[in-house]
Amino acid sequence: MNHVVQCEKVTKIFEQGLIKVNALTDVDLAIEKAEFICLSGPSGSGKSTLLNMIGGLDTPTSGEVYIDGEEIDELNKSELADLRLHKIGFVFQAYNLIPVLSAQENIEMVMQMQGVSKKERNEKSSAILEEVGLQGMEKRIPPELSGGQQQRVAVARAIVSRPSLVLADEPTANLDSVTANKLIDLMLQMNEIHKTTFIISTHDPMIMQRSKKLVKLHDGRIIDIT
Repeated sequence: MNHVVQCEKVTKIFEQGLIKVNALTDVDLAIEKAEFICLSGPSGSGKSTLLNMIGGLDTPTSGEVYIDGEEIDELNKSELADLRLHKIGFVFQAYNLIPVLSAQENIEMVMQMQGVSKKERNEKSSAILEEVGLQGMEKRIPPELSGGQQQRVAVARAIVSRPSLVLADEPTANLDSVTANKLIDLMLQMNEIHKTTFIISTHDPMIMQRSKKLVKLHDGRIIDIT
């Protein structure tokens, strides 16, 4: 059986003038379906870089990344965009919602790009809004929602089309501890109900404690998996 994610000897070197920075060095990581994994480590440890490699937002200097058994480093820009559209959901620190669209329209955006019919989009977005506790707020635009509510919309948008994988980069960074805890509850619930694989990059101790698997990075290397 293929892993949802497999990284083999992934190395990423950034060149800044004459200086070369090893952001990742020989990273090996295999992730199964329905895992809930936290990538942790201090700033500069490589966790966001690794998340970007897995999401196809950047390419390794050497090594391979596989999603559902497919080597994504071999894909062209169009194929990569298609992979991200159909197999990966993203949750960002800054929410990345479109401010002029309603919560429901933001959630439906990915499905619209996938060519899902209006009727099916409406049904799925209404159901997911209820699941994330935002029923009654369908028509509100992001500026009319709190930070926690906006991040719930972002999580709903990431999982509504049932991707193989959801990648979250510091999803609680702009939230207070109570709201952050509720967001973690929500992501764990989505992981349990839909068997969606979550990979979360964070230095939030609350996520680390509640994660099912903790991958610790330091200076671009995995130093521990628990």
